[in-house]
Amino acid sequence: MVDFLSSEFWNNRYHEGQIGWDLGAISPPIHAYVEQLTDINLRILIPGCGNAWEAEYLFLKGFKNVHILDFAQAPLDNFKARNSDFPIDQMHCGDFFAHQGRYDLIIEQTLYCAIDPLLRNDYVRKSAELLDTGGKLVGVLFNRTFDSGPPFGGNKEEYLECFAPYFKSCSMETCHNSAAPRSGNELFIRLIK
Repeated sequence: MVDFLSSEFWNNRYHEGQIGWDLGAISPPIHAYVEQLTDINLRILIPGCGNAWEAEYLFLKGFKNVHILDFAQAPLDNFKARNSDFPIDQMHCGDFFAHQGRYDLIIEQTLYCAIDPLLRNDYVRKSAELLDTGGKLVGVLFNRTFDSGPPFGGNKEEYLECFAPYFKSCSMETCHNSAAPRSGNELFIRLIK
């Protein structure tokens, strides 16, 4: 059985260039969301950040309390090579489920679809635990299924069932501005704790 929560598995994907999820830039739906943010002091976490294009964009826009987390060291090294002035203490190599901190915003880009679907309720609980009351979980989820994974897909109905017990507001809408390879296959989520 493949261990999708193994740092070795994900480091190997980066070293072998098997990173088809990486757009090489911030995801367009997340870019549109970030453009309307006005509080540059938000405490932001991007779990499963990969090469962390979203974090780079936020940091260059003046958001200085951005934290990135990935199970694999390789993408964090890639990010640091591009952003040498990003604070090391805001880069976390480790397990999302063991991470500690308090955040105003968690940006979901690829973690939810990468973990074993049996862990999705744990992901939701952990996200809620890391957010202050009124904090938001925002990002994209696949609105389709896959034959095998990762990625693992799903649909709005199952996502709502999973998130609703932990979030007082759950908005999930079809993305109108997805990157071409994902067009028609993403939901933009805005969840408020």
